[in-house]
Amino acid sequence: MTDEAMRDLADYLAEKLDDAIEQSSVAYGELTIVVAPKNLIKVLNFLKTDTQCQFINYIDGAGVDYPSRQRRFDMVHHLLSPRQNMRIRIKVETDEDTPIPSAVDVFPGADWFEREAYDFYGILFTGHPDLRRILTDYGFEGHPLRKDFPLTGFVEVRWDDTVKRVVYEPVNLRQEFRQFDFLSPWEGTEYELPGDEKASS
Repeated sequence: MTDEAMRDLADYLAEKLDDAIEQSSVAYGELTIVVAPKNLIKVLNFLKTDTQCQFINYIDGAGVDYPSRQRRFDMVHHLLSPRQNMRIRIKVETDEDTPIPSAVDVFPGADWFEREAYDFYGILFTGHPDLRRILTDYGFEGHPLRKDFPLTGFVEVRWDDTVKRVVYEPVNLRQEFRQFDFLSPWEGTEYELPGDEKASS
């Protein structure tokens, strides 16, 4: 669809949904709208049932982490309208402690996407029928797609042939993290490399 058609849809939604939409923009051939958590279900229901919209297909849901923001997480829902041949992106901002409404009652297909957002980011949902981890292991600590999660994780998992089971152990790095000064070995180093004595003779 053209950007003009997307802007027309944005104007239509602004007219029909009044102040439920906080912000809208057109980028990369898709309309993105930002809504407050309290308005999410109202907006999703309208997008699904309105005859001018008919966004009946739930395509994708994902979390996004912006740790520098006060409300650090976005929960992003992507919908498709086969009738209008349009896609729309709905964003909801939240923090680590504030749950947002689950979209499962409107779009049952959002179920596992919201579980993934909970598992990987720690985004909380109200009204979700089965909010538990979906991809990490039982007893996993933390949320691995948060920007402040350590790259090494907290535990190592390996098969122990002596006890014939999977063993969890604290991360044990074989060497310290290296500190790079980003200078070549020939500039600014304070140590002599093997063979340097030949260059001075």
